[in-house]
Amino acid sequence: MTIRLFDIFFSGIALLILSPIFLVLIIVLKFTGEGKIFFLQERVGKSGNYFKLFKFVTMIENSSNVGTGTITIENDPRILPLGHILRKTKLNELPQLLNVLLGDMSVIGPRPQTKRCFNAFPEVSKEAIKKVKPGLSGIGSIFFRNEESMYPENCDYDDFYSQKIMVFKGRLEEWYVSNNSLLNYFVLIFMTLKVLLFPKIKFIWTIYKDLPLPPKELEKWFE
Repeated sequence: MTIRLFDIFFSGIALLILSPIFLVLIIVLKFTGEGKIFFLQERVGKSGNYFKLFKFVTMIENSSNVGTGTITIENDPRILPLGHILRKTKLNELPQLLNVLLGDMSVIGPRPQTKRCFNAFPEVSKEAIKKVKPGLSGIGSIFFRNEESMYPENCDYDDFYSQKIMVFKGRLEEWYVSNNSLLNYFVLIFMTLKVLLFPKIKFIWTIYKDLPLPPKELEKWFE
């Protein structure tokens, strides 16, 4: 209950403070790209229930049905011109504050996934993740903020995603569920802000010494 109160407080204050940015982005999106503003997508929430996730539009319509599907890669041709800026700065995620206010999400938690992406997690990770609300940020979001850049050149994207990215991401989310507390709620909010300003994340292991280690194929991204 305490975390829910902080979720309401933080999301309400953030929506109020950021409303001028929302207005500017809404106007710009309306007159650029395909003229759409919000992207609503079904995601897996607590207890495996589905909810509609709000985002600002960054990709062409029906992008999940073309190219690499639900996997987004660096310089993805499906991304709209303004979309590159929104994704780089994470401004496309701001509408999820509405999901937090509505109670679908928390400020901190596992990243909410589509059904296809959620099913790529190992079974043990899926069972753990379903115990808590998904989050606007969290340990998985912090580590994988540059996920689009992590794919090796000419790799099998589906295989690398399922066998490397989602396995390690799942282990991180399992760690979070096992260590879910009000203290870590605030620590991970601070870490999110720090990583947005200073991208290096190796320091996290000095704070959480029991965090799982990445596979060698991903090590360079977490230095």
